[in-house]
Amino acid sequence: MSKDFHDQGPRRVGQVKEVTSLANPIIKDIKALMNKKSREESGTFLAEGLKLVIDAIELGWTIRTLVYAKAAKSKPLVEQMAAKTVAAGGLVLEVSEKVIASITRRDNPQMVVGIFDQRWKPLRDIRPKEGETWVALDRVRDPGNLGTIIRTADAAGASGVILVGEATDPFSLETVRATMGSVFAVPVARATPEEFIAWRKSAGVSVVATHLAGAVDYRTIDYRKKPVVLLMGNEQSGLPDQLAREADALARIPQQGRADSLNLAVATAVMLFEARRHLLSLAEVK
Repeated sequence: MSKDFHDQGPRRVGQVKEVTSLANPIIKDIKALMNKKSREESGTFLAEGLKLVIDAIELGWTIRTLVYAKAAKSKPLVEQMAAKTVAAGGLVLEVSEKVIASITRRDNPQMVVGIFDQRWKPLRDIRPKEGETWVALDRVRDPGNLGTIIRTADAAGASGVILVGEATDPFSLETVRATMGSVFAVPVARATPEEFIAWRKSAGVSVVATHLAGAVDYRTIDYRKKPVVLLMGNEQSGLPDQLAREADALARIPQQGRADSLNLAVATAVMLFEARRHLLSLAEVK
């Protein structure tokens, strides 16, 4: 990362920098955020689209750089986001469409891109309360699956997502795209399998895991006794025995036809909304 990418102190405030060259070092650093190593080293990530930038800023995420195409310059919302970026000490870049297309690697790019600080929820700080549902994903590998699950968790009112083991990066551009902005609303934590098991024993939660050998129909489980963690296995290999042993219930989703399993994001959605149905019935009783 070049010095200019991080040097966003007082001398930058109030400054809108015009960039037309693909060789500009700041643009090169932004494009490098496509790589996980660069994201990890800088602690930042890229989100494209005015809606996502607005969502992130309104939810209090720290914006480092706002990039917009000249064609979007006169839009009031773009001007507002530029002003908020400057007020936060961030850098605002006005670029050509060629430059913004090179950043997002799209022929028809979004006209606005934001670079934000990553935000991880420490596992030790997660102490689920009654009525909460969390999703734990074992070694999720597909960015589209992870993004869709984060979006679905948001829609189902879940409290957050825990990534267990070696997982795909929730801050990759592909995952952020798939979340449709929910990455800014849903806390994400990470843990090794051993850390997750230790946390599970102290957190006072009920773990419901989907498993091909599951003996319990997912609809018959009582999701209301304790805060629930829905534990979902890897796309190819499912849940390992080490984690399956930690479940209070091994659930199955009954299926017919030739398919013997569901896509991970679809299975997670089925489980999330079933848990939500139980919790809504509990709220009605109260």
